[in-house]
Amino acid sequence: MKTSIATAAAPAAIGPYSQAVEAGGMVFVSGQLPVDPATGEFAEGGVKELTHRSLTNMQNILTEAGLTMENVVKTTVFLADMADFAEMNEVYATFFPGVAPARSAVAVKTLPKGARVEIECIAVR
Repeated sequence: MKTSIATAAAPAAIGPYSQAVEAGGMVFVSGQLPVDPATGEFAEGGVKELTHRSLTNMQNILTEAGLTMENVVKTTVFLADMADFAEMNEVYATFFPGVAPARSAVAVKTLPKGARVEIECIAVR
């Protein structure tokens, strides 16, 4: 049916959800805030550093599942301010150098813990 995926290399869930769930050969990674799992605090710096931390958290979860960023077929990027899009996009591109996944990027009123960015993905085996 479905299997929960969890790693200490990404922030622990702050509610009743899994870091990721695998079902039918697909891995659904929950939205990753730019939280350093070692400190529990947001990464220091601007949106570039925050984006890097969110994507690193996502990458670490995929690694736990035995996957890489090349397995990602869809992402959703949530931004607290669409003015951060260009900086986010610059870092995002470095994580997907080959065929980029399909993506949605939306501005939202607020994100958990007052984050500026949150990124989720779907990957396939």
